[in-house]
Amino acid sequence: MPTVTLRLFAAARVAAGTGSDRVDAADVAGVLAVAVDRYGSEFAGVLAGSRVWRNGEPVEVHEPVADGDEIAVLPPVSGG
Repeated sequence: MPTVTLRLFAAARVAAGTGSDRVDAADVAGVLAVAVDRYGSEFAGVLAGSRVWRNGEPVEVHEPVADGDEIAVLPPVSGG
């Protein structure tokens, strides 16, 4: 199973308590499922409104991952 780097930003980082992790999964959905299992319901809530990118490009959750890929969770940015 591929090992990817999960990068978490803004509210996702806060909810998870970390900015990065290593995850073994076959596809993007698997990476995110592992993250929800590790970080819990607060993280799941942030994830629901976030964009997910693979190696700097938007990605669909059904797409496969490869060793060394970077999956980034980008919550919406709020400002004032």
